[in-house]
Amino acid sequence: MSFLTNFLLGLGLSMDAFAVSMSSSTTIRPFQLKDALKLAFFFGGFQAFMPVLGWIGGSAVSGFVSNYAPWIAFGLLAFIGGKMIYEALYGDPDGKINSLNYPVLLMLAIATSIDALAVGISFAFLNTPILEPVIIIGCVTFFMSFCGAVLGYRIGHFFEHEVEIIGGLILIGIGGKILAEHLLWI
Repeated sequence: MSFLTNFLLGLGLSMDAFAVSMSSSTTIRPFQLKDALKLAFFFGGFQAFMPVLGWIGGSAVSGFVSNYAPWIAFGLLAFIGGKMIYEALYGDPDGKINSLNYPVLLMLAIATSIDALAVGISFAFLNTPILEPVIIIGCVTFFMSFCGAVLGYRIGHFFEHEVEIIGGLILIGIGGKILAEHLLWI
């Protein structure tokens, strides 16, 4: 695969991580550069790790991934998005979901990188070398997640609760998109 093909693949895979890091950073107060780096590291790292996992697993996990991965991604994103909306509407301002909490960050990173797992499986079926695409996918996702976190922080100041609600809806929408794409392909 060419560099351009790998770059465009990385860009496509990073869109979910961009949106999630953008919506996650709206709730981080005070926001620091290390917070954006933490989000970018998790999302970029998982987007790079999951294709390797899919490539190694190959056909052994393809049936499981194709049948259940969209439901898992939808469930995780809908849960976190619903919690964000609930906290914005009814929650204690000090009890907001902490996007930098490792269990939450882990769930978000897994949910946004399940499609990368499927890409890794397709690489295995096509006998495509994995190293170059993985590095490019990870770097593009790192950059996009970092930019999304900074952008989310910048717009979060202006809209407070509305941005949290929009962020939650974005997460649920991404989960719904993943599930709808799966159901339409069946």
